[in-house]
Amino acid sequence: MIKLYEGKKGAVYKVKDVMVEERLTRRLEALGVNEGTDITIVNKKGSGTLIIKVRGTRLALGKKIAAGIEVEEETQDGK
Repeated sequence: MIKLYEGKKGAVYKVKDVMVEERLTRRLEALGVNEGTDITIVNKKGSGTLIIKVRGTRLALGKKIAAGIEVEEETQDGK
């Protein structure tokens, strides 16, 4: 598993764990960032800021938030 900010632009990842403060976890869940959700990294800035696509919506995340989201890269066969 890796932190979301370590991911590659254009790659698809599956969320394994969200480890940020409780109110932020609830907000991310409301936006669709839950365990088991697929996330695509649309753009990546040098500062660690990411633009992700989750359930058809684009979200911008700072490095501190992205560091609290553990993901696993999706393979072609979905495993």
